[in-house]
Amino acid sequence: MYNNKLLMKSLKNFSKLLPLKSFSVYNNEISIFVKIEYLEFIMMFLKLNTFSQYKILSSITGVDYIYNKFRFEISYDLLSLVYNNRIKVKIYTDELTGIYSCESVHSTANWYECEIWDLFGIFFINHSNLKRILTDYGFLGNPLKKDFPLSGFIEIKYNENKKKIISESLEFSQEYRTFNYLNPWD
Repeated sequence: MYNNKLLMKSLKNFSKLLPLKSFSVYNNEISIFVKIEYLEFIMMFLKLNTFSQYKILSSITGVDYIYNKFRFEISYDLLSLVYNNRIKVKIYTDELTGIYSCESVHSTANWYECEIWDLFGIFFINHSNLKRILTDYGFLGNPLKKDFPLSGFIEIKYNENKKKIISESLEFSQEYRTFNYLNPWD
């Protein structure tokens, strides 16, 4: 594991070589924030540079900060086995701006980018096969967005008597749609 002096030295070198917005360190783990247009270049640099060798993409995760201008934070978690170190590459985007796919740099990005497309609706440019993988074929919306409704108006279920899948209007009685915040035990 990096010690603090070596960690700070590597951060200074990264900031000289790469177009970084900012960086941070937490528990000896580096997080670098980059502009969206430099993502593919930085991922290639971190993978191929002799002094970094982040050859393994562990995961790509997304977070929705609904009230921010750039509401989505996408975090690429990279691992260097040679230096026994991890780094997070983070970018921010909005609902309309696409991100260039890192599939050409790390083949494992394929599945993660499909997952983020499915659950957040973030489009990846130059992706070989961007498709929904966790929701149904006719599913509308993106379930991990903060503004996704918790209950819809249509229920899809299997009817044992008809031996087929049916769609029905979902009807809640009024008591489930309004909430009484009074304590019944008082």
